[in-house]
Amino acid sequence: MTALPPTYYLHVWWARRPLVASRAAVLASLLPANADHAKFLHALGIHGDPVASRRRIDEAKRSGERFEGQAYTYSRAFSHNPTDADRAYLRTLGGNGGIPKVLDSTAGGGSIPFEAMRLGCDTYGNDLNPVAWLILKATVEFPAKHGAPLLKRYKQLSEKFIRLRDERIEQFFPTEPKVGCTATNWIWARTVHCPYCNGLVPLSPNWKLNINGVGVRLHPQTRDAAHRVCKFEVVHDAAHQSAGTVRGGDGLCPYPDCSRVIDGDEIKAQAKAGQMGEQLYAVVYTESRVIGHAKNGKPKFKKTRGYREPRPEDDNSSQVKAALDDKMPEWLARGIVPDEDVPEGLKTTEPLRYGMPRWVDMFAPRQLLGHGTSVEVFHDLVAELGRTGNASEIDKAALIYLCFALDKMLNYNSRMSVWMSTREVVANTFNRHDFAFCWSHAEMAPCVTSLGYDWTTEQTGKSLKELIDLSGEQTDADDPSHLAFDPQSRADNPQSKITLTNGSGDNLPHLDDASIDAVVIDPPYYDNVMYAELSDFFYVWLKRTAGLLFPEQFADHLTDKDREAVANPAKFKSHTVVKGSGGAKKRASRDYQERMQAIFTEARRVLKPEGIMTLMFTHKATGAWDALAKGLVDAGFVITASWPIQTEAEGSLHIKDKNAAKSTIFLVCRPREVPAADAESTYWEDVEPKVKAVVQEKVAKFQEAGIRGVDLYLACFGPALQVFSEYWPMKRGRANQRPLPVKGAQLKLVEEDEWDPYAVRPEDALMAARGAVKQWRLQQLTTVRRQAHLDPVTEWYVLAWDAFQSPQFPADEALKLARVVGVNFDEQLRNKVLEIKGGDVVIWDSGQRAKKTAIGSMTGVCSLDALHHAAQAVREKNIGIAKDMIERAEMHKSNAFLLAMEATLNVLPTPKMVSGKGVLAGAAADAEALEKLRRLMFGTEVPQAKAWMLFAELPPETV
Repeated sequence: MTALPPTYYLHVWWARRPLVASRAAVLASLLPANADHAKFLHALGIHGDPVASRRRIDEAKRSGERFEGQAYTYSRAFSHNPTDADRAYLRTLGGNGGIPKVLDSTAGGGSIPFEAMRLGCDTYGNDLNPVAWLILKATVEFPAKHGAPLLKRYKQLSEKFIRLRDERIEQFFPTEPKVGCTATNWIWARTVHCPYCNGLVPLSPNWKLNINGVGVRLHPQTRDAAHRVCKFEVVHDAAHQSAGTVRGGDGLCPYPDCSRVIDGDEIKAQAKAGQMGEQLYAVVYTESRVIGHAKNGKPKFKKTRGYREPRPEDDNSSQVKAALDDKMPEWLARGIVPDEDVPEGLKTTEPLRYGMPRWVDMFAPRQLLGHGTSVEVFHDLVAELGRTGNASEIDKAALIYLCFALDKMLNYNSRMSVWMSTREVVANTFNRHDFAFCWSHAEMAPCVTSLGYDWTTEQTGKSLKELIDLSGEQTDADDPSHLAFDPQSRADNPQSKITLTNGSGDNLPHLDDASIDAVVIDPPYYDNVMYAELSDFFYVWLKRTAGLLFPEQFADHLTDKDREAVANPAKFKSHTVVKGSGGAKKRASRDYQERMQAIFTEARRVLKPEGIMTLMFTHKATGAWDALAKGLVDAGFVITASWPIQTEAEGSLHIKDKNAAKSTIFLVCRPREVPAADAESTYWEDVEPKVKAVVQEKVAKFQEAGIRGVDLYLACFGPALQVFSEYWPMKRGRANQRPLPVKGAQLKLVEEDEWDPYAVRPEDALMAARGAVKQWRLQQLTTVRRQAHLDPVTEWYVLAWDAFQSPQFPADEALKLARVVGVNFDEQLRNKVLEIKGGDVVIWDSGQRAKKTAIGSMTGVCSLDALHHAAQAVREKNIGIAKDMIERAEMHKSNAFLLAMEATLNVLPTPKMVSGKGVLAGAAADAEALEKLRRLMFGTEVPQAKAWMLFAELPPETV
């Protein structure tokens, strides 16, 4: 079993929940509160002390030592298959003596249904998206139903597929002339013509190939004015690499007699006109060398990676074009390749802006030829099985995994799959949740052993094998047929049912009223992921492969965007509102709330009166929580408990070096005894102190448990919403008590003509929670109690860095934090302390503020201004000048200044915490300058920040 569960690499899906967290949610939803804790942990697969193991690992990291031995005293928890005793225990306590019924009505990648099935529950999973539904089938149903024979059949069909596919495609990939060498990747740059000198410009932000200095040097050819092109040389010293030809979306002409900037709009115009091309600039190869011989005399080989310049025979674009021109009419007629247009949406703007209006345009010609050939071979396999009449349910299931292997190749072989110089591998198309345009891309060799389709089919087969193993049966890697799979083999446990449906979660007609014991749901994440827009990338190909086997689910032109429960402003871009009021965004938020309310209402219908709905939610935006909670209470649920659980890996590409939340909040919801419509309203003024009190009680416990940053605020949202839901419905005792929206803030979720000054929303409870956490954190960030307090701007700055640990985070969150501390966002922060880029704010460091002349007076009321003046003096001049500046202004006598210095040093990153340049590095430079001043002028009067003690970054001689 690998470090990651097989659900993670079976097929791309977005925002999957970890298996152990999902199993915990299912178990906790079914077991009574007094259930045996040891048995609960055993069923989860936690067979030791994970906290102690984690402490040992962290201690090793802090000391700079490599952790030796097995990190944990037991195997990874997800690999533990629940035993007969575990299932019997669950049936006895959680299923009233029978098999518990568990529903996930927005199942996505299937973690929750998969774990419910493993626990022996009757499992009901549903998703609106056909791609997600197919992943559900392949994750939950097929492995449990067919077992080891399915793996054997998949291997037979995939081997046949590779053989037929390679026969048709290998001629288009030149072989390496040197014995023992094999080309593995071709790296291409997109090109445009310079509008000033007509030179062909290869576009790339840098020309690195690895982190050891290997890269590319450009040799612009200018002798022939009519054919100005660049040739390439692979160099092994970073100093000899060429500078990038793209900066900030603009191109940089590399021809020395021109060297002009090519405006980004010009690049887009050429792309939309079909004039953007591509140029091969490097070839990656592996070389096998004999390094000795085994005892039996056979040679031992070692593979090394190398890079070389492209040769003329490497670029066979004319041959590929001829083959595509010959094939395309037939393929379009037979529906082999997707000719659908890319629709305008929130995440599809980039490919449309850069001249990729159809889904086929997301692939370079040779990539498209390979993918089209793959679908053609798949059609032939399906036709052959149909002609012989031998197609079985196992054949059908095995072919779905072959579809997934084809999709994996799509993911790693597109114009968005770039070469990662840090790891020397190809990054997949969806290493981010968007279709970000890529200036260069890496092409994978599809016909090389251990690469291409060998690799994708092997990875898919590996995932299938592990899914079968985790479903309760063990397979043999070499001979999966050795074990006759028996779905009734779980001793005396009755066999559970698996029912997976493809439809909207607000309409589940196959389920009776009050028939479900527990609803465990990981709902769509508001505006984080546009699932339908992203999954169209796979859907248009799956309808041509899996659609042969499941035509009903893949009959639509594209995936359903209209009924999807996400906050997608692209659906409402034509919504007419007052200019500047952010109407599309507000309407999208309301749409999300209404759709989630409908889903929760249907869950309320099918849930037994004593049943529980457990909600797993991860989102840092208050607006998302407001919409979700409003849907919950309006659907007839009350939140009875909440638990923060860290579920996101620190190294995830989606959260690393970002301000993303790492914790999932589990909300335990029960049906209200008295419907909200029949309940007597309470007053928010009476409830608000209760919200603050419970948050003040919980925040210390959460912090003691290791919850930090934005997660600390999120952890407190649960208790706040719990109190809110208990007292719902509510109203205000006086009008206009609810804060009015800040200018340009887009804070309300309702339209202007619906503004009700007496209305109360979950957002009110969340803001009260923020205020309570704010007070707590400010006390934690300063150790010396002074007769002073932070001014609002400095307080906002400190709390923003403390919560998000990043200079860039959502503008809505910045506005809400401004409301908490009492700062006027537009007048005191915007273009003075920060700027707005897109939907984010970017906090400026002292250098940026000085450059924009945005730092206020040294002796003003804003301590941040004095700190930035001093930091800028250290950075640009010397520490002596900064010291004189502070003393002349008598800031060293100001308790407010000393308080601000201590708090700021406790939240800013230190130089060893960051790498590279940019706003994060600027903040670290400010921290270093202030730490030097602290040592020189204040010593223990301003205690040293923990981060500086931990990293010991500043030796005494630097002061």
